[in-house]
Amino acid sequence: MSRYTGPSWRVSRRLGVSLSGTGKELARRPFAPGEHGQGRRSKLSEYGTQLREKQKLRFTYGMTERQFHNLFVRAGKIREGKHGVNFMILLERRLDNVVYRLGLATTRRQARQLVNHGHITVDGKRLDIPSYEVKPGQVISVREKSKDMQIIKDAVEAVVGRPQYVEFDADKLEGKLVRLPQREEMDAEIDESLIVEYYNR
Repeated sequence: MSRYTGPSWRVSRRLGVSLSGTGKELARRPFAPGEHGQGRRSKLSEYGTQLREKQKLRFTYGMTERQFHNLFVRAGKIREGKHGVNFMILLERRLDNVVYRLGLATTRRQARQLVNHGHITVDGKRLDIPSYEVKPGQVISVREKSKDMQIIKDAVEAVVGRPQYVEFDADKLEGKLVRLPQREEMDAEIDESLIVEYYNR
């Protein structure tokens, strides 16, 4: 199954959550897309609620179903902590997500593109794999030839705040994941227990 490349705003409105993280999609049209988007929605079944929660998280990180499920299985093999929380921590450790959290891109889609095109280095080595699992302490920086890119400068200037589990040097355009995130520092709109129930049904 290939990655979804269609209109992300439409998906955001369908799921009722801002996939870009900017909130613009829902601010402009806070209702589902389509002819009957503003009508009364039917109540979701238990399965439907679980599926929607899974889709919200999967589309937020821009992953295929196979990637998403494989990572969920990996999270289940971690002995310490809860399955759902470990899963979200693994998602946060993806290189494209860390680039986004550092403020080098305004959206995760943009961050993935920066990584794919070779603009990002990890510990000084160029890496073009968005799913690479970043370890605490590894230095994420912009490649020397890419530091003058306007899209990166604009993203850094637009940052309002960063999570406490990352640190960033705006002059050097580099940062790091200083520690693993706590559950309260991650997406509050997601109920990871519903995702665990979906896959364990």
